[in-house]
Amino acid sequence: MRRPALLTHLRTTPCWDVLVIGGGATGLGCAVDAAARGHLTLLLEAHDFAKGTSSRSTKLIHGGVRYLAQGRIGLVREALAERSILLANAPHLVHPQRFVVPVYRQWDRLMLGVGLTAYDWLAGRHSLGPSRLLSPTDTLAALPGVRREGLVGGIAYHDARFDDARLAVTLMRTVFDLGGLALNYLPVTGLRHAAGRITGVDARDAETGEVFAIEAKVVINAAGVWADDVRRLDSPEAPPQLAPSQGAHLVIDRDFLPTDTALLIPQTPDGRVLFAIPWQGKVLLGTTDTPRADTPLEPLPLDEEIDFILATAGRYLSRAPTRADVRSCFAGLRPLIGADKNGSTAALSREHVIRSSPTGLVSVAGGKWTTYRHMARQIVDQAEAVARLARRPSTTATLHLHGATAGPSDDVLGTDRPLADALPGDGVRLHPRLTLTEAEVRHAVRFELARDVEDILARRHRALFVDARAAIEAAAPVAAILADELGWSEEHRRERTKAFHQLAEGFCVKPVLA
Repeated sequence: MRRPALLTHLRTTPCWDVLVIGGGATGLGCAVDAAARGHLTLLLEAHDFAKGTSSRSTKLIHGGVRYLAQGRIGLVREALAERSILLANAPHLVHPQRFVVPVYRQWDRLMLGVGLTAYDWLAGRHSLGPSRLLSPTDTLAALPGVRREGLVGGIAYHDARFDDARLAVTLMRTVFDLGGLALNYLPVTGLRHAAGRITGVDARDAETGEVFAIEAKVVINAAGVWADDVRRLDSPEAPPQLAPSQGAHLVIDRDFLPTDTALLIPQTPDGRVLFAIPWQGKVLLGTTDTPRADTPLEPLPLDEEIDFILATAGRYLSRAPTRADVRSCFAGLRPLIGADKNGSTAALSREHVIRSSPTGLVSVAGGKWTTYRHMARQIVDQAEAVARLARRPSTTATLHLHGATAGPSDDVLGTDRPLADALPGDGVRLHPRLTLTEAEVRHAVRFELARDVEDILARRHRALFVDARAAIEAAAPVAAILADELGWSEEHRRERTKAFHQLAEGFCVKPVLA
């Protein structure tokens, strides 16, 4: 999967059946679905796969307990079915996760018990195990580190967790397995029109500046929080559909909650839920819901978001975490649906809307990781209709994704592990606090289209999201391996190391000065 060969493939393909803009969850899902149907498929991503929202989630594949409380039964039932499909199709990346809700008032225990019983009922044959009431003793055994004072018990239920960026990389590999092409660092700069219809895109290689005029029978706009920007390439007067919202997360050491059971705080002051999830040997805390008028490529958690998460977690943990305990902090922008095509206000939602413009651009707004496959199936159905492509059924419900193992596995490389271990540097760890090896970096470059230090330390390996300081310290050895693999000059190696250091500083929580 060397980039020059992939660009040659792009240059020599006269026309694609389906062209997808956006390399996040939705775009990659669309590319997999279209390629699996036998359509000649191309995906273009302006930066790296899952650079934006899709690497910054709460790491849950879930039906949505909060949505159940809002009465959105259909969304919950659909998400629970998709959870089951993902557990079967990517057992190396998606795993069952037990949750416990600590309860400090008997009334809450009763009400939550009723709600989670309904959650079990909606899961039906997709259930991962029944919810049950816990005594205070059982609750403390499940959640060592939870606050004891006033504890009257708890409620256990089941959902699933995953590694979001690794699932994105796996979907990209699956596109190739199915005969499609996916390219990162190749932003779309314009849409091509003829006789009032979209006939393709203009794109530019961010590394070389080479310009491509690409023909396609249909273009899918799956650019996430930047989907409105693509819609305005089609029609400059297109009204906004999205109302972005920021969700922040903090990562702390496991000794604050030394268990494989996740904690759910069912009611925060802003009306959300807060999770404390075992992930990557740490504990992930999140999330927030902060409206944003802008869509930066690198959103940063606000001070008030950091303080809110720490304060909320501190009310439930026997040892309250502080800013000094945060190993990494990050934020992602949710592509919430904000307005319809007439510009009227709609309820902010994680559900999705698919629309086709008069010129044939198929755009999707909204959505979430759990239902990415279901969304992609609907989007490709519409794309087939718009372009009058051969109508073929989706096959992704039973499609094992690249690297899928025969059963559950904790190795994100899955069946690719022997391939990685055969490369130079197997077992040579690049930092004492990280599991990343030299061989894994080489594998990411040769087989996973990694092009930069950030690609390795943020998404092929999750170092930046787990321990930002360790990632900063690992940047130089990673850059040295990339220089060897990609033929970088010494000057370029230093530049990319420095650029990563600057980026990673934003993942480090700063102390509040008096």
